[in-house]
Amino acid sequence: MTGTTKTIAAGAEQTGAEAQNDLESMLAAARPGGAAPVAAEGQRCGLIAIVGKPNVGKSTLMNALVGQKVSITSRKAQTTRHRITGIRTREHTQFVFVDTPGFQTKHSTALNKSLNKTVMGAIGDVDLILFVVEAGSFTLADAKVLSLFKPGIPTLLIANKLDAVHRRAEIAPWLRDMQERHPFAEFVPMSAKNKGDIERLYGIVEKYLPEQPWWYGEDELTDRSEKFLASETVREKLFRFTGDELPYTSTVIIDKLDEEKSKQYKRFIRIAATIVVERDGHKAMVIGEGGERLKRISTEARQELEKLLDAKVFLEVWVKVRSGWADDEARVRSFGYE
Repeated sequence: MTGTTKTIAAGAEQTGAEAQNDLESMLAAARPGGAAPVAAEGQRCGLIAIVGKPNVGKSTLMNALVGQKVSITSRKAQTTRHRITGIRTREHTQFVFVDTPGFQTKHSTALNKSLNKTVMGAIGDVDLILFVVEAGSFTLADAKVLSLFKPGIPTLLIANKLDAVHRRAEIAPWLRDMQERHPFAEFVPMSAKNKGDIERLYGIVEKYLPEQPWWYGEDELTDRSEKFLASETVREKLFRFTGDELPYTSTVIIDKLDEEKSKQYKRFIRIAATIVVERDGHKAMVIGEGGERLKRISTEARQELEKLLDAKVFLEVWVKVRSGWADDEARVRSFGYE
């Protein structure tokens, strides 16, 4: 991104060979050439929700589809907390993807209620749902998300992380079970890290989008502001350097983001950010011995922001304690959650 971030079948048991043939037939149907042709003239545009349980690879898929990082990733569940819009325009079609938080079933804090509300809102008014699951797996958490889907919205079953399954034929029995659970429009086995799989997914998704004018400019990649992207970038580095030590209730607030004139740089942006934690012990954990961990968080966040914003960035990061904020609805809203 350059310049300013853009307002940035059930049946009898089968042999392995028969299962493999079934799977290959499904794959053939999913390829761009095997689908209904897209109208040659006129623009297409539609909203696609990327939905699934926490930490299943939704944000990685979103970034791969957009072609640039617009949604943060980490091994920690609940990394995504907002409805993130990623935009990709290819020839006559504009794909508007919505990455959602993983639906939370274990906790009932005000923060988690807000995240779940975001998920339900995102899947209520879309043209297509990409239901992301780990290939060969279906858990109670997956079932909870699936139960939210409304009739009438076509849903693709995205079997992600296929690189972890050694033989694709092993998926066929699992697929038959999934087809009994929900009338999925299509099954798409893939790895979000495989460029060929991403290209194939574009060809599948395209035919479900209505013919209508584009909603965004051809070069826009997200509708989120630079301030939002700065907050998300710092939060990603926070989780990356603290791992499972730090509770997911920590958040990041951008106190200031000002672009200043500079004779030396094309763009110069000054950012002040606050990491909010719930306990003094968490604060010490974030700062680290001699301030080293906070320094690493700040440095990596600044370096990534300079690439993302195409600017020289001066970043200050502070850490503050706000006890019980994640269970305080007013404070949750004040921190930018719905």
